[in-house]
Order: sequence, then C-alpha cells, then structure tokens
Amino acid sequence: MNWFLDLLHQDSVAHSIAALGAIIAAGLALGHVRIFGVSLGVAGVLFAGLLAAHLGLRVNPAVLEFTRELGLVFFVFTIGLQLGPGFFASLRRQGLALNLMAAAVVLLGAGLVLLLPRLAGIPLPAAVGIFSGATTNTPSLAAAGQALRQTPGVADALLKLPDVAYAVTYPFGILGTILAMLAIRRLFRVDLEAEKHALRADRAAEQRPIETLALRVTNPNLTGVSISRIPALRESEVVVSRISRAGTVRVATPDTRLAPGDELLLVGPPAGLESLRLVIGETSSADLRSAPGSVDVRRVLVTSRTALGKSVEELDLARRYGVNVTRIARGDQQFTPTSSLRLQFADTVTLVGPEAQLAPAEALLGNSPKELNQPNLVAVFVGILLGVLLGTMPLFVPGLPAPVKLGLAGGPLIVAILLGRLGHWGPLVWYMPPNANYMLREIGIALFLAAVGLKSGDSFWPLLSEGDGLRWMLAGAVVTVAPLLLVALAARALWKLNYIRLCGLLAGSMTDPPALAFASTLAGSEDVAIAYVTVYPLTMLLRVFAAQWMVLFLLG
Repeated sequence: MNWFLDLLHQDSVAHSIAALGAIIAAGLALGHVRIFGVSLGVAGVLFAGLLAAHLGLRVNPAVLEFTRELGLVFFVFTIGLQLGPGFFASLRRQGLALNLMAAAVVLLGAGLVLLLPRLAGIPLPAAVGIFSGATTNTPSLAAAGQALRQTPGVADALLKLPDVAYAVTYPFGILGTILAMLAIRRLFRVDLEAEKHALRADRAAEQRPIETLALRVTNPNLTGVSISRIPALRESEVVVSRISRAGTVRVATPDTRLAPGDELLLVGPPAGLESLRLVIGETSSADLRSAPGSVDVRRVLVTSRTALGKSVEELDLARRYGVNVTRIARGDQQFTPTSSLRLQFADTVTLVGPEAQLAPAEALLGNSPKELNQPNLVAVFVGILLGVLLGTMPLFVPGLPAPVKLGLAGGPLIVAILLGRLGHWGPLVWYMPPNANYMLREIGIALFLAAVGLKSGDSFWPLLSEGDGLRWMLAGAVVTVAPLLLVALAARALWKLNYIRLCGLLAGSMTDPPALAFASTLAGSEDVAIAYVTVYPLTMLLRVFAAQWMVLFLLG
C-alpha cells in the first residue's frame, strides 16, 4: 500500500494526473444529479474541485496554472472552429442589439462596484478585484493590477487585495450566471423545445430556399442561343440542370444551344426562377428528373485539397466532364453555385451528369468520407499557436493608459473564428469532425474547471468563515446577478429575445466559459455559442477598460 500512499501525497506528475482525473469524474457525476429538475452539468467539476481543495488535496500550483490555461484554450478554440463558417452572417443579423445589451451588463456592474467603497466599506482595490472575479474576467484583473502598481503611493498591502477579492468571488461569478439563466427560465416558464423551434423558423425565414422549375422555351429570340448566354442567367443564381429535346433528357452544358420547344429543368432561388420564366417561356408540367435519358445524380463530399477554395466556375466541371453542379450543402444551409461561392472542406456537392462522366468529377472533388474523421492536427496546433500569439500581443487602444491583451481566452477564440471562416490555407485545413470537436471541448472545460476549483478552494472556504470574505462574496454576488437579471428581464419582456440566445448573451457578457458550457448543454443548440462570441470581443475590451479606469482615475 506504500505506493498508493505515495501517489496520494507526493508532489509528482502521477499525483497531479490522478487528482485531476478523480475530481473531473466526481464532478461530472455530481453534474448529472438533478435538483428540482435542473442539473449542473459540467459545472459540477468546479464544486468538486473546491471541495477537494478544502479537504486538503493539493496539486503543484504550476501544474494547475498550466492545466487551467490549456483547458481554456482547447475549449474556446474548438468553439471558434465550429462557429466560424456562419459567425459573420449571424453577426450581421443580430450583432448590434446583442452587443448593446452586453455593454449594459458591463456598465451596470461597474456602477455597482463604484458604490461598494461607500455603501459596504470595501477598499477600492478590493472592489476592483470583486469586479473581475464576479464577472470571471481574468484580463481585467491583470489590467487593474498593472494600473494599481503604476499608481504612486499605493501600499503593498493594497496591491494584494484585488487578487484575494478575485479568488473569493470567482466561484460564485460562475454559479451566479448559471443561476440567472435558471431564474429567467423559471420566471418566464420557458419551453426549450418551443425556443429551439422558433430559432429554426427564424433561420429558415432568413435562408433563401432552393427550388426546381421546368420551363418550355417559347421565346423565339433564344433560338440558337447557348445556355450560358441566356439573359439574366448569371444574376439570377440559377443553374440549368437538364434539357429535354425530342423526348430525351441530357445534361444542359453552357455550350448547349436552345431550340423552340426545348424543356429545361432549372434549380435556384424562387426570385431567380421567376425572372428566368419571364425570359425563357412558359412553365412545363414535364418531370425531367424521371424522363428517359442518361442523366444520373450523385452527392459528393469535398475532401480534395485541389478543389478547396475554388468556385464551381473555376473548376469548370460542365465543360471538362459534361457534369453540372446544381446545389452545394454546407451544414444546414444550401446554395446554388455562384462565382463568389468557394468550396470548403466537407461541403456536399450535388452533381448531375452521365454515369461515366460523374466518376472523374467525383475524383476531382475527393469524396472520401474517411477524411472527415481524421482531424488535421497540424492545422489545429498551428491555429492554437496563432491564437496564443494574438492573445499575448499588447494592443494599444486610444484612451487606455496601458496596452490591452485579449488573453488566452480571447486570442484563440478570435483566431479560431477567422480560421473556421477561412476553411483552409494551402495544405492546412481547419475542419474538425463534430465528435472530435465535442470531445476536445468537453475535455478542455473539464480541465479548466478542475484547476480553478483546486486553485481557489484552499482560500475560498476560510474567507467565507472569517475576515471580510463573506461580505466580499455577498457584494460579488450582487455585482454578478443584479446586472444580468435586469438586462435579461428587459431583453425577454420588452424585446422578446429568444431564451437560447439570451443564455449566450449572459455568458458572453460575463466572459464566462463554464456558463457557456452549461447553457450549451441545457439548450442543446449552437445558437448559445453564436451569441456568446458575438458579444465577447466588445465585452472583453469594456471590462478591461472599466477596471483600469476605476484604478487610474479614482486612485490616481
């Protein structure tokens, strides 16, 4: 049994790994326990870590620091990769409103912190630490500490107050955000399934449906005109898929010349189809997809590096192989092939053509499903490297007396969003299979929470039972919950914001990855993460600016 006792008490790598594994397992089990119909989910790991530290479990502080930051990087980077392809479209649709609400959360919290010295007798340095801990924002703590050290005449004892206040308020900063989400859900009696259905309906309304239309050529001016020269065809974003002549259906290539009575099958958005109907002729009742002919349909995955980043026009499959591309599916969206739409890894392309000619077109695009299950680890770690470089780079913002850093939460998140949108760069493909993405994300947040719990637990419980800890924690709870509830009540009651997006807004306005993980598990929708990353950059800058301003202008 000596080996087991050594494992428990020695400061070794095996001890650290065993401790983290035990805490994560216990915390996830705790997270599955339902109380009043609600479970903590992955946030249970935080409380398992706090309890373990209180009971005397210790792990090397350097190991904890590394584990916390590595877990956070994995978590935010995988979220960014997942959201990158659709993030900017979402930002255009709802970015302004969400960012205004997130800014209101930050400013309300800062206003409450300014009242703490007068109403609760809390020193301003400690109040600034409460501001950072209650909002789980480490970069603002670092910025406040730097500003405090630059302020003349500040005693050494005061320099320690922000860190202590941060430690005692951080755990409830996470829990308070989760409690605010649950309170709003109960207050408004939210039906999650109805909220998900409403979001799906919103997305469906925003997307242009892809439809088919059969037309008969009756316009005499089109006689002898090639399909590529049909007026308004390019602007309509419509593809002429097949042509029927004398009862035989074949692929409609760009060079195919029209004759009166030809029947065409068109694929595209309704507005484009209608504009071409006015040009080409009358609607036909013929079913060109089942009529006799040598035309087949095949859906092909884009996995070949040679096709990535190219448009269908550049690949020129119609002239090279006599094959048409009628649709491109990317996630839950469908597009017709336009000159501006470039293929990304894992796109599904619908090919129409003779069986013998589909094979070379398929080979050009790749169509290797096993490639989808093999994440490009070189690209992943290159992306993480770029994210760390951005996160640690000092950014000089006008009006701020010291440079701002996005940190290891902001830098990898922003880089991952950009890389997810870019899709690939040369041989580097930033695509991660959904299962691999989910696994790495959950491992990351579990490591992060376990390290936070172990790091805070030894000071968390004593501060609650003696000294000013309880008063600071109560003040932090107000700073956490009050702005969230005020903004959430207004967003839900006045502006009818969808609850799932509201949860992402609340987590993002607090820059709170554990709350994001909880909300994502609760809602089962990526719209939570989309709202989170929409408000994250502005929230981060506002919190850093507010912390520095409180120190430099009120103590300076």
